Amino acid sequence: MRFKSCVSRNRICHWLALFGSNMADEANRSAFLEIQSRMIETTAKLKQVQNQIRTKEAEKKRAYLTLEELRQLPDDANTYKSIGKRTTSIFRYSTELLSSLIFFRENHVNLVTLHGFFYRNIRFVLEPKAVLMTEQEQKLKDSETAIASLQTSKEYLEKQMAEIENNLRELLQQDPSLARQIMSLSVM
Repeated sequence: MRFKSCVSRNRICHWLALFGSNMADEANRSAFLEIQSRMIETTAKLKQVQNQIRTKEAEKKRAYLTLEELRQLPDDANTYKSIGKRTTSIFRYSTELLSSLIFFRENHVNLVTLHGFFYRNIRFVLEPKAVLMTEQEQKLKDSETAIASLQTSKEYLEKQMAEIENNLRELLQQDPSLARQIMSLSVM
């Protein structure tokens, strides 16, 4: 009877060892999945912030170039502000628009008469040069402020990403079998 209890005790110890090992493997797998989801989420946020920075930098450049063009005009020159639904889509092609404006200015062509031919569905409103310059300066300042804020967010997300990578590295060093499983999945 004693022998039987010893055998069953050994079996129990063996089962506990196996069960504990599976529990550790399962815990490591769930930790890996959590780290993986955090990495995916942080990467998406980081890409979004980088895209926003690029957009704000383009807006800043557009405002700067417009200001440079406005500064070259005399103070009493007629200046026009575009309004309408398609204004934003036209300003995506800012170099084309600026070259058109330079052509119009050099050839003394009235923008209002040509807008129907070149820029359908866009209307222009006569605005004093000072008003347009103030608007562009404000856009420039707003873009710079937004870029600074987004840079702070980007740095924070990069630190989070480095922390996640360190956590992943530690987990894989703790459990080489998990690392082998992941590598075998990624090879396929």
